[in-house]
Amino acid sequence: MFDDIYERSLAGRITKKDAMALLKEDPFELFQTADAVRRELVGDTVSYVVNRNMNFTDICIGTCAFCAFRNNENYRLTSAQLLKKVGEAKKYGATEVCIQGGLLPDMYLKDYVAMLRAIKGRYDIDIHAFSPMEVFHMSEISGVTISHSLKELKKAGLGSMPGTAAEILVDSVRKKICPDKLTTRQWVDVVTKAHKTGIPTTATIMYGHIETWKDRLDHIFIQRDIQRETHGFTEFVPLTFMSKNNPLGEIVLKQKGSMGASGLDDLRMYALARLIFGPDLVNVQASWVKLGPKLAQVALHCGANDLGGTLMEERISKTAGATAGECLSPEELQAIIRDAGRIPRQRTTLYGDVKPAMKIAASSTGRKSAYK
Repeated sequence: MFDDIYERSLAGRITKKDAMALLKEDPFELFQTADAVRRELVGDTVSYVVNRNMNFTDICIGTCAFCAFRNNENYRLTSAQLLKKVGEAKKYGATEVCIQGGLLPDMYLKDYVAMLRAIKGRYDIDIHAFSPMEVFHMSEISGVTISHSLKELKKAGLGSMPGTAAEILVDSVRKKICPDKLTTRQWVDVVTKAHKTGIPTTATIMYGHIETWKDRLDHIFIQRDIQRETHGFTEFVPLTFMSKNNPLGEIVLKQKGSMGASGLDDLRMYALARLIFGPDLVNVQASWVKLGPKLAQVALHCGANDLGGTLMEERISKTAGATAGECLSPEELQAIIRDAGRIPRQRTTLYGDVKPAMKIAASSTGRKSAYK
């Protein structure tokens, strides 16, 4: 069976029926097959990006049941504070800043555009920013179309977008965990329009709460269909649900007697994603923040080929119970990759090679600067 799955994955012919059947098979054979597909598609190199994660506000009018970040400190960074953080990231050797925030009732398209222009006017750095929900929100309150917002954001310097706010792309689940968030159709609309505007995005899934495996697979196949239409996803990022300090975690504990997905199910997610996407989307990212470095190393043997970024600071997962930390230096990421038997490669946001000068900057600056 697995020989056939290997060949069909490389040909892009895995079906939902196949995926459901694989859940009943020996998980270790599943992992080995996904690892073999990974080796064939991308080799033994594992990539990472030197970046800084910045949440410009935790003030949010949203009502997501899984969020432990919203209105915790009620902070909102000023332009000067944001630029200071970008400057620190550049000194650290970062090639990317990842920017997201809560949904503010008084932040319009022009404000997001001003943020981008301020950063690009001072620093040469990739800006990976604003989820589909943020784009939907800024468009709605500004009275403009999604396409108009995306064009203005791109013109102001937006290079790529995180494909977050996807959660589970099944509306019956979304109505329970994030009823005020954009619908599946609306998420797909924002993402496909971003791709067609020339703004690539990541593809994500947040799993391990009240959804079923069927829901997870429906989600992945929706994203595979998008990729086949637009070729705009840079990577697939499974995000295991963090259950602490949020209402959804309490529901999951009560209904399922668990705190989220098991480690084995985390690895199944990586393996199935690798097999389903096949050649359509070759980068699968293991989130060391969510999994912890040791399980992330195992994920590198179950289909994953990327470890994400250094982050420098991380608030959202931490407030929901993540314990892996907020920053890993490039040297630490390299060590994790080598200890997993893989070859580390520093990349840009869009998976290009980083110039040697940038690599030197990243490794010659003390780690403490990330916390200033």
